[in-house]
Amino acid sequence: MVGIVSYGSYIPKWRIKVEEIARVWGEDPEDIKNGLFIYSKSVPGPDEDTATISVEALRNALSRKRINDVGAIYVGSESHPYAVKPTATIVAEATGFSPNITAADFEFACKAGTAAIQTVMGMVKAGMIRHGIAIGADTSQGAPGDALEYSASAGGTAFIIGEKDTIAEIKATYSITTDTPDFWRREGQDYPRHGGRFTGEPAYFRHILETSKKIMELMKTKPEDYSYAVFHQPNGKFPSRAAKTLGFKESQIKQGLIVPYIGNTYSGSMITGLSAILDIAKPGDRILAVSFGSGAGSDAFHIEVTDGIENYPRENAPDVWKQINSGKFIDYAIYAKFKGKIKMGE
Repeated sequence: MVGIVSYGSYIPKWRIKVEEIARVWGEDPEDIKNGLFIYSKSVPGPDEDTATISVEALRNALSRKRINDVGAIYVGSESHPYAVKPTATIVAEATGFSPNITAADFEFACKAGTAAIQTVMGMVKAGMIRHGIAIGADTSQGAPGDALEYSASAGGTAFIIGEKDTIAEIKATYSITTDTPDFWRREGQDYPRHGGRFTGEPAYFRHILETSKKIMELMKTKPEDYSYAVFHQPNGKFPSRAAKTLGFKESQIKQGLIVPYIGNTYSGSMITGLSAILDIAKPGDRILAVSFGSGAGSDAFHIEVTDGIENYPRENAPDVWKQINSGKFIDYAIYAKFKGKIKMGE
């Protein structure tokens, strides 16, 4: 059975509080926190981008279990540092893999990382490769003063996928895709735009709920059959509402609900929440993991934790909540500098 052999996450240490962003734009921070269920977000340093975040996440995965027999590296993101030059080649070289490997970048808004996981799963199952690496990472963008500025953050997670010595088996995956124009950014534009009336019901909730129900039908499971559930997290309210609608309890989503403290890491969102769950998971735990990407689509995964996790050295890399709790806060001026929001005139 194809599954996760190792995993690792990376979250930049810098943070900015909702109160600080609201202060600059004259907003009421309590309205923002109550409306989005976000208190702070991660900020990439001036020397960090999707490539460096991907490298750090993969290094953490390799610190837990070094796998050399890797045939593919795929990086999913909507903030690749180059418009024309793959991030995956940088990651492969920086982490010491041989050139005898296939590498590519994926893009499907916030579910590019899970699309990479599905591709690697297929290649492993087909016998084309023994192991593959799928990464979801972003340094997401939000225009100054836009609602996205309160949530768009940075972070990523890497999964090494294989068939032997897995710590969690991916028993099934199911996807739904439609052409729903809820969020987009054209080539050359610095910041994305969003169609507000499409964001909730026809985009996020339709895809998340329908994909979750379909995979539970496929696996003949109910919400109470899962130890944990994690959904894409554009804010804290949406995944909480989706979980409640489906019949999941707060205790099932609490461990993976990281967005209130680090914001929306886009392609790293759901999978970093999954990483936080794997940090404490026990053999036999079942996990429902469902991503969402604007444009729009969802990928759902039914995951079962194996006995292999008992001897898996999770302590060899920092867990997700340790990284969340070790953040350092900055003011808006430093944040604007780090994010390149200050444009010099000609």
